[in-house]
Amino acid sequence: MEKQTATVLRQECIADGIYSMWIKTPLANEACPGQFISVYTNNAARLLPRPISICETKQDCLRIVYRIAGKGTEEFSRYHANDPVSILGPLGNGFPLSGEDAVLIAGGIGIPPMLALAKALTGKKEIVLGYRSTPFLQDELSAFGDVILATEDGCTGTRGTVMDAIAAHPLSGKVIYACGPIPMLRAVKEYAAAQNIPAWLSLEERMACGVGACLGCVCESTETDAHSLVNNKRICKDGPVFAASEVIL
Repeated sequence: MEKQTATVLRQECIADGIYSMWIKTPLANEACPGQFISVYTNNAARLLPRPISICETKQDCLRIVYRIAGKGTEEFSRYHANDPVSILGPLGNGFPLSGEDAVLIAGGIGIPPMLALAKALTGKKEIVLGYRSTPFLQDELSAFGDVILATEDGCTGTRGTVMDAIAAHPLSGKVIYACGPIPMLRAVKEYAAAQNIPAWLSLEERMACGVGACLGCVCESTETDAHSLVNNKRICKDGPVFAASEVIL
């Protein structure tokens, strides 16, 4: 884990309010699928960095795909090639890799880290993606597995949620990896339990420090945390990836 000033290689808007940014940094060589970086703004009034998942990596380069959600990410969307960007990372614990056939389930801005994961997994992959409306990254993910789409407005794929898409397209994978909003992860956890399939969940949460010091991003757990001595886990430090059996959603 190291904070450094990196360099923007390129950036583009890939959907409404969704941006893809490539950053040149040797930190990319240390990253695992499911980890994230903290990105700092240039405005001294905004002290806290923005945690953004790592979408994919190449030699000395990493990619983030993020949604404009406030003034910080709106600032990032204005960055151009050769602009400096201050980052800390890689942070958190990533997905444990399995050689078994896998199901990847993601919704919204939980979709980007699935690209790095899909590249790293060696077994057959079924990839279920949920969107509000216009899809993004689906073509890139389709190079690594069979993609099933769900959209809330029904513009493409199954109308509804990822669970509606799964109901319409029975799955055969032996392990589940998921990232997205809590209601989706709760449904995935219930589905995995019903199917007796192990599942790994990457939790989305607002973070402050990003390194586990402030206890600002905790979730309820089935185990006592050695740091806080209560049934909590720090999503930034102990996660963001957890076994489904570890967390109470």
